[in-house]
Amino acid sequence: MRKEELENQYSPSRWVVRLGAEEALRTYSHIGNEATKSARATGRSLLDVHYGDGEGEKLDIYFPAAVSEGTWGLAVPHGSAWERYLGPHTLCFILQACLSLYFFMEDSGRVEVLEARSLKSSKDTSAFMVSPLTAQGVVVVIVAYDIAPKGTLDQMVDQVTQSIVFVQRQYPGNQGIYLCGHSAGAHLAAMMLVANWTKHGVTPNLKGLFLMSGIYDLEPIMHTSENAPLLTTLQDAQRNSPQWHLEMATTQPAGPACRILVIVGQHDSPEFHRQSREFYQTLRRGGWKASLEELHDVDHFEILWNLTQKDYVLTQIILKTIFQES
Repeated sequence: MRKEELENQYSPSRWVVRLGAEEALRTYSHIGNEATKSARATGRSLLDVHYGDGEGEKLDIYFPAAVSEGTWGLAVPHGSAWERYLGPHTLCFILQACLSLYFFMEDSGRVEVLEARSLKSSKDTSAFMVSPLTAQGVVVVIVAYDIAPKGTLDQMVDQVTQSIVFVQRQYPGNQGIYLCGHSAGAHLAAMMLVANWTKHGVTPNLKGLFLMSGIYDLEPIMHTSENAPLLTTLQDAQRNSPQWHLEMATTQPAGPACRILVIVGQHDSPEFHRQSREFYQTLRRGGWKASLEELHDVDHFEILWNLTQKDYVLTQIILKTIFQES
């Protein structure tokens, strides 16, 4: 595929169907901001909890309303406190890789500025799905990591790994950890399937992954202008591609019972559809419990911002999966 077409295929705002590119990005940012403000104002949460030593290595924890008042106001959650206050009524954790679109930029004018702003999306604007999930008893953890150009892909993968290790150590009695990521977040969540947990001395209680409109083979985006600095060699792309790791695996990875839902929007670009379809097929060949879902009449951004709605089909799929598996 020619470079110009790759640029087109991997620029999601060029594929929106109801709004113009600028308006879609503006709406995406607005809904994320409002959802986060609402979640923080109306629910119980612990914000800016350090999972590592780096300035950007923080996470936010949003609790269901049923959690004891004793949890409110804890500065740093320690394992004993989490066990005491969360207890049996908490069904699982969802770790949402911070929804930073580090892959995607437009080429010209104001769209470039708006897309660049979306690159700076953080946990402070990413609480799209918090309210519908906490209302049903799910603890939601939103993870921040250092996005480009500050963070390399290797660093991002390592930081997300650290955040999961942190949660497992702080709350070893959890009834299941689910990872949910969109776009770049889906890539990072998928990389956790091939993480070396032995190195960290902790095996997280992973029960499922929800991967929305993700990229799992990074080789094509080596040839796009904005991603060349992130992926300077083929080895960089392969090392950070879950598709490549799973294809090269000589044995079935540990934990194949983990439920994986690969999701793509009807109006995502053909390359996003191909990536999702081929990653799903690779998972199935490897013995993973995977399914592929195309969401009707949504684009790359709508698939995420609709998660603010409790009756949205994907919100219901996520909840049904969690409660069935837990």
